[in-house]
Amino acid sequence: MSAAIHIVCPQCAATNRVPAERLGEQPRCGACRTPLRGGGPVELTPATFGRYLQGNDLPVLVDFWAPWCGPCRSMAPVFAEASRQLDDRVRFAKLDTEAHPQLAAPFGIRGIPTLILFRQGRESARVSGALGLAPLSDWIDRQL
Repeated sequence: MSAAIHIVCPQCAATNRVPAERLGEQPRCGACRTPLRGGGPVELTPATFGRYLQGNDLPVLVDFWAPWCGPCRSMAPVFAEASRQLDDRVRFAKLDTEAHPQLAAPFGIRGIPTLILFRQGRESARVSGALGLAPLSDWIDRQL
């Protein structure tokens, strides 16, 4: 039996231990029974930001965006599709920088959309600007 992977529930933010070999079996949260995979990007809030970034053993890719940003809106479906295709390797999350500027400020976001890949709560890579699905997938592959 392989090691367990910690996955934070996108609904209740409970940390779940999932055996690595069972990750593809659509695991559910032990606390609220929400599926842990396949639900698309998670909307981060002040209450869930730190726990989601630090509690997941899988890398977390955060899209720093704003509702008034045209490139952000055009990239949203691409980011959602990437989350469906790659959620067994990377967790996907979104942070509205207009609604939660205090969360974005420490990362020095100068333009949006900005994607930051976190490992165990620490930034490991970033890219700014809207990307298509193929360039986004390629960028993620290079970072992993």
